[in-house]
Amino acid sequence: MGAAEDMRRIGAFLDAQAAEAGAARNTVLAYGGDLADLAAFAAARGIGLTALTREGIEDYLGRCEAEGLSRATRARRLSAIRQFTRFALDEGWRDDDPAIRLSGPGRSQRLPKVLSQAEVGKLLLAAQDHGATPEDRARNVAAMELIYATGMRVSELVALPVAALRGHPEVILIRGKGGKERMVPLTGPARIAVDRWLAIRDAAGRDTPLGRLVAGNGARWLFPAGGAAGHMTRQAFHAMLAGLAAAAGLPPGKVTPHVLRHAFATHLLEGGADLRAIQTLLGHADLGTTEIYTHVLDARLRELVLRHHPLADGSA
Repeated sequence: MGAAEDMRRIGAFLDAQAAEAGAARNTVLAYGGDLADLAAFAAARGIGLTALTREGIEDYLGRCEAEGLSRATRARRLSAIRQFTRFALDEGWRDDDPAIRLSGPGRSQRLPKVLSQAEVGKLLLAAQDHGATPEDRARNVAAMELIYATGMRVSELVALPVAALRGHPEVILIRGKGGKERMVPLTGPARIAVDRWLAIRDAAGRDTPLGRLVAGNGARWLFPAGGAAGHMTRQAFHAMLAGLAAAAGLPPGKVTPHVLRHAFATHLLEGGADLRAIQTLLGHADLGTTEIYTHVLDARLRELVLRHHPLADGSA
């Protein structure tokens, strides 16, 4: 198979990633470069991209490591290869998937920082008193309840349109990476906090700072703010969260928007939620990204064995 055919198939795969998987443009470009490099590796061996065996792919990953590529880069390349070989199998370009059980650099083994449920409770409580005005405090509570209730990325939170939260909804539509949409339920506390914020937002007079924001560029956003975007910025949310961490007596470095996202997933899993349901709620395209949260089950499983196994006490 020639190089032109390899590139055609890579192009078809990338088109599918963009259209069906909702992959972001930067991800598509990175995968394109990764697969082009793999195709060149295959061509040097005198074969086409879809003729590579598991051993051939392992050799390629070994070469990447020898070249000094970072763990993150090698993990991304392995992800691109896995998705391409699965696509090739589905398209009938080959009759096996050589990467399905492939071991490689994977993701970093460092587990995500996780807040306990009690620590999140302290942050939510601190939000009630954090802010220079009643409006600021109501906004902060609503933002905190929403991000913890839904596991949203901070970029998704700050860009929520106000229309999405009108009418006391039980679920909201979130537009994530690559324009991919997902539906996420709201908790009771989140709905109450949002309703309270909307009442304050809607009642703000035009002669007040909040009223001017609502009447201007921030009209369409749940959390209006000054600036070109018209809504709260990621930086503003980070700063607010740092203040909440200090007020709650937590180390500032331990509390970030992404840590709150981790807390959402971890606490659901601790409560017995299905991993695939969590994958859907987080908007992960790959279940492997979600699987890192299974570390929270380790202690529970050990406790289960030690408590219930007939030989756990050492008797025979």
